[in-house]
Amino acid sequence: MDFVNAPMLAAAALVFASVLAGLFSARIGFSFLLVFLLAGVLAGEDGIGGYRFDDYRLSFWVGNLALAVILLDGGLRTAYATFRTGLRPAAVLASVGVVVCAGITALAAMLFVGLDWGAALLLGAIVGSTDAAAVFSLLNRSGVTLNERVAATLEIESGVNDPMAVYLTLAFITLVSNAAPGASGWATMAVAFVQQFGWGALIGVVAGFGMATLLQRVAARDVGGGILALLIGAGGLSVFAATGLVSGSGFLAVYLFGLIVANRAAAVVAPTLAAMDGYAWLAQASMFLLLGLLVTPSKLVGSLGPALGVALVLMFVARPVAVWLCLWPFRFTARETWFIAWVGLRGAVPIVLALFPLLAGVPQAGLLFNVAFVVVLVSLLLQGSTIGLVARKLGVALPDPGDERQARAVFRDFALDPETPIGAICEFYALPPTHDPAMRLADWMAHALRRPPVAGDSVPLGAATLVVRALQDGRISRIGLGLPD
Repeated sequence: MDFVNAPMLAAAALVFASVLAGLFSARIGFSFLLVFLLAGVLAGEDGIGGYRFDDYRLSFWVGNLALAVILLDGGLRTAYATFRTGLRPAAVLASVGVVVCAGITALAAMLFVGLDWGAALLLGAIVGSTDAAAVFSLLNRSGVTLNERVAATLEIESGVNDPMAVYLTLAFITLVSNAAPGASGWATMAVAFVQQFGWGALIGVVAGFGMATLLQRVAARDVGGGILALLIGAGGLSVFAATGLVSGSGFLAVYLFGLIVANRAAAVVAPTLAAMDGYAWLAQASMFLLLGLLVTPSKLVGSLGPALGVALVLMFVARPVAVWLCLWPFRFTARETWFIAWVGLRGAVPIVLALFPLLAGVPQAGLLFNVAFVVVLVSLLLQGSTIGLVARKLGVALPDPGDERQARAVFRDFALDPETPIGAICEFYALPPTHDPAMRLADWMAHALRRPPVAGDSVPLGAATLVVRALQDGRISRIGLGLPD
């Protein structure tokens, strides 16, 4: 039984040590995911483990399986209510933003790595999208509570931008493989785009409604949360695989599936979330450990400098430019925009996408994989470890419930009745009159914001500041007033 026990002991010990190290490293700001990735590297060919692993097909299979579980879990935790503030900006970031980010990163790849335009565009597509596993995990463990608009935008974007990255990666592999694609080649890519998003959306929505109906009937049989979690997980993976078989985006389908199931059968899904969280963490651990094993650090040395250049351009130029362009129409504050630009976390998705060229036999595929790995490593080190700090510095974090001083600093000292006419407030506090004194204070604030309000939003009124303290059903229900000292 040694052929069973020895590998099992090695794998279990590696996961155990990684989780234990992650628990301690989280206290100093390092990501669990980074620990898993580095553990895989240390166990690999150049590490203390010395294990040679180069099974790209197995890594690709495990990576897709893990991403499907992670996106399913993310969909199950996304409420329809967050779409009020996050859907439109997230959709633009997940489509136009990925293209812009990939294009600017491609220019950096041509400059620093010396790639031709086709390979550079392929690299830009590989690293162009944010990673759901990294975003979901690090936002939850950052120690801060973000305002609804920022949190919803980041979570929805990371959940739905993978299909665009996958499509661009496959499209540019086609371009690289065919030096001069004709009209038929471009037409094929256009059809593939429609198939990817059309089938992904259709199957995900239909299967989600069907599973929600099934769960409501099964729940009457007094089935435990663990069994229901297994049912949902198996259903999500079936949706992911079936969508891929018809050339659709399994990533989009499984996210929409989880989203609809959770919101249509919320009472049934709630007891399963603990088990689903365990599945998601197991998927993340397995994926990052395996991807770490694939990397040979000695082969990174030659491309380390150019790869760092690409990573820095991606973080400090490409992502901010894409975010500012995409969010400009939605009236995000400058602080919110800068924070969203900083949380452009890269994780397992770029490494999994970098396996596509290796499996397709694309020239310089090994170099693309090494650069993608360095980009992920730098992103997790710099961005992943500073999310909480940057959120506090930029003022996009809501105060802790027990911190009265911080709450007063954000929500101000005085509470106002949102039903009070704005004219009465202006007259009592000697503030400049408004154009419609009879308008309710809550309505006036919503009109002044010109975007869906969230807790923490502020509007200046003369020398005073009005702040949204709370909402009910998307409408402002509590307002704070701050006056100059």
